Amino acid sequence: MSDSGMDLRELYQDIILDHGRHPRNFRALEHATHLARGHNPLCGDRVTVYLAVEGDRIADVSFEGRGCAISTAAASLMTEVLKGKTIEEARALFAQFHSRVTGGEPGEIPEALLEDVERLEPLTGVKAFPVRVKCATLPWHAFEAALKSGLAGDTVKTE
Repeated sequence: MSDSGMDLRELYQDIILDHGRHPRNFRALEHATHLARGHNPLCGDRVTVYLAVEGDRIADVSFEGRGCAISTAAASLMTEVLKGKTIEEARALFAQFHSRVTGGEPGEIPEALLEDVERLEPLTGVKAFPVRVKCATLPWHAFEAALKSGLAGDTVKTE
């Protein structure tokens, strides 16, 4: 492997470890309009995603839970990129991310979302470890469930 490839892998590891140890937006959202819980019974990861939706925009987003470094980093990075996005943009980001971590065909990235897709790139290495894909996608599935359920608070399971 080239030096630059190794450096990039190390950088991605550092980003995942940093977000895993010091997650951003790790709190219950006081004025949430939507929430959902995610659970991966296989490894025990649990996450609750809180959204404050105003009109068609995600005004705020946060999460709580416990899990491996990958699921925690995925939730942390997800909250960073979703804040301020429209629901349509957020769903487009989820589709891009899901395709990239499952080895699917991601399709064209809207110009406005290019930087956000790049910020999620460190997690795409999980596609080489199928059992870890669920760790990386759990918060996103909980986000999607939150959009659908409002404050009813659905629980999604990845198995």
